[in-house]
Amino acid sequence: MKLSRLFSSTSLPVHSIASAKELHGHLIRTHKNSDPYAISDVIRFYSLFPTSLHKALLAFNQTEQPALPIWNYVIRGISKSDRPIDALHMFDRMRQRGLRGNNLTFIFIFKASIHLSDIVFGRAVHVDVMKLGYSSYLYVCNALLYMYGSCGDLASARNVFDEISERDLVSWNSLICGYSICNRYREVLDVFASMQEENVNADAVTLVKVVLACSYLGDFDTVDSVVRYIGDNCVRIDVYLGNTLIDMYGRHGLVTLAEEIFAKMEERNVVSWNAMIMGYAKAGNLTAAKELFDKMPNRDVISWTSMITGYCQVNRFSDAIALFQEMMTIKVKPDEVTVASVLSACARLGILDVGKAVHEYVRQHDIKMDIYVGNALVDMYCKCGSVNIALEVFLNMRKKDTVSWTSIISGLAVNGFHDNALQLFLQMLGEGCKPTHGTFIGVLLACAHAGLVYKGLEYFESMEKLHGLVPEMKHYGCVVDLLCRSGNLNRAFEFINLMPLEADVVLWRMLLSACKLHSNVVLAEIAANKLLQLDPDNGGNYVLSSSIYATAERWDDAMNTRQLIDEGTVQRPPGRSSIEVDAIV
Repeated sequence: MKLSRLFSSTSLPVHSIASAKELHGHLIRTHKNSDPYAISDVIRFYSLFPTSLHKALLAFNQTEQPALPIWNYVIRGISKSDRPIDALHMFDRMRQRGLRGNNLTFIFIFKASIHLSDIVFGRAVHVDVMKLGYSSYLYVCNALLYMYGSCGDLASARNVFDEISERDLVSWNSLICGYSICNRYREVLDVFASMQEENVNADAVTLVKVVLACSYLGDFDTVDSVVRYIGDNCVRIDVYLGNTLIDMYGRHGLVTLAEEIFAKMEERNVVSWNAMIMGYAKAGNLTAAKELFDKMPNRDVISWTSMITGYCQVNRFSDAIALFQEMMTIKVKPDEVTVASVLSACARLGILDVGKAVHEYVRQHDIKMDIYVGNALVDMYCKCGSVNIALEVFLNMRKKDTVSWTSIISGLAVNGFHDNALQLFLQMLGEGCKPTHGTFIGVLLACAHAGLVYKGLEYFESMEKLHGLVPEMKHYGCVVDLLCRSGNLNRAFEFINLMPLEADVVLWRMLLSACKLHSNVVLAEIAANKLLQLDPDNGGNYVLSSSIYATAERWDDAMNTRQLIDEGTVQRPPGRSSIEVDAIV
């Protein structure tokens, strides 16, 4: 068949990019590409796909006096592109040509306004809608309603909703989405209740927003009613609704309910599996999480990271590192969360070689060095004793938060760099970063190890007076340690008695150990009696008391104390140690 016969009518429908290109080429060769009637289908089809949008614009610009439908094709295509601002420019250009637009034009412009969060332009177009009489068109009202809700003008969204005489499901969902976007979760549930009162059947889109609202509000009664609603109304649990339910149940430790939803889903994606794994990890059931992980048809970086962070949460740091090494073997690139979790595991186990290897991997593979990775590196190097590298990482961090400062201050203090720790604390305050309870533990430790008694007490008193931080048991423990290390045992004892909190076994054990060191038998007996009252089953307390008596040559008391261990139900905790061999602890 000759090409001239094939294109004897330029109104033939276009069904593919290939046919659009063929027709476009024919129109160019026959000099009809400027004819708005002839080129209309070509522009329409080009505008449907981002990859051919530039062709639509080229054809459009060569068209003489484009009709309104052609303007709409182009505005629709641009509104969905990565430059929705150009859709608004095209709309202005159209009006300059004397065309005012129709219901479809306004729907596309409202969508472009949503992408740009340009409520000012949206409001101006709303005026045009009312002037031209399109405010009675349901689809236009729904688009306008969604635009206001997405841009945060909930009052206008509600007004538009209330003025719609015959609402459809899209109207209700648009209002619910607006409230959800603005975190107005109570209103989401109120609108859903109104839907039920008016016998409007909700769909999966509605229920996703309702479940999210319940999750944030902790309203599990409504969630139960939503699940019953799904069953009673035969609502299909698609991947979005299913994933939302699984995530909500998993976050709140309701794994059994999450399992039920997972089993009912006809279609699952990787997000479904990941949500279930995270639910198991949240509940501490890493065995079930690993079984599901092993069954996954496809895994992404979130799958691996969920397992690794899950192991870290239950202190199975060796398993976390082993899984990370497996992840590296099969060439799955970790993200910042993975790296921070593995570095945390290395810090807890003191595996410096693996930590260094992870750090080098971050450098070589352009993994984003965000504040969480930076903090994890500082913590890891400090806990592994490489303070100089930790300080280098800290100083090179572009952004620092309270955790960054606390990690380096505490790390320096524990590793014996007391002066540096206190200097950094003053620098932290000078830069306007507010210290936390953890920061002051590091500061007080530095003072204790450096023997700065008065400075330490001054910092302790400043916690509440200057920074509004009420001291906790750990801070009182640091002060007791500070006083005991300096030999001020009587002052330490007075401090314990004046505490607003009831001293725990750690504080009394500190005092008892200091009494042994300084041969203060009188205070030792008081501390020992307190310990035996608070922690009678700990054999270490009896051994320490007996040792003090023996040092003072009170052999009968030493023997009697040791006999208490044999006569009672005192547990002698077994000794434990660990070593690293080939990056395995």
